[in-house]
Amino acid sequence: MTASMPDPLHTPAPDPLRDPWTAAMRRALDEAALAPGTGDVPVGAVVLSADGTVLGTGRNEREATGDPTAHAEVLAIREAARAVGAWRLTGCTLVVTLEPCTMCAGAIVLSRLDRVVYGAADEKAGAAGSLWDVVRDRRLNHRPEVITDVLATPCADLLTTFFRSR
Repeated sequence: MTASMPDPLHTPAPDPLRDPWTAAMRRALDEAALAPGTGDVPVGAVVLSADGTVLGTGRNEREATGDPTAHAEVLAIREAARAVGAWRLTGCTLVVTLEPCTMCAGAIVLSRLDRVVYGAADEKAGAAGSLWDVVRDRRLNHRPEVITDVLATPCADLLTTFFRSR
């Protein structure tokens, strides 16, 4: 791949001064910062409508609820679906502090989100390009756009601080 050709697997984040996702990622970071209070890994998520309205938020709550599916993304998607009154979230964007895992990637595809924006890559379990690329698998009937590295450093730092304290 030449320097002038974009990477087809990842769309880098736009210029931070003009990035439409920064404010939403800051909100996701605020959600993530609350998770350690219940012993949960600090991951936060926000679902935005096409006009930028927040439809749902979530943070990891597996430890708090004892629910293995209580990932930030799943909780934000559920809340957004309730707000819209339908399971199809066409036109919506999920903004999340950590690259989604395979379960969350499946939820993203099945809810028909147009786009997923994430901060920190997850080399061990990421399913939006790092370890797997579930969200853009050509065999699936829906493939959202993926935007990476939005506020990646603060997203990663929150996780690093949490795991160092364990």
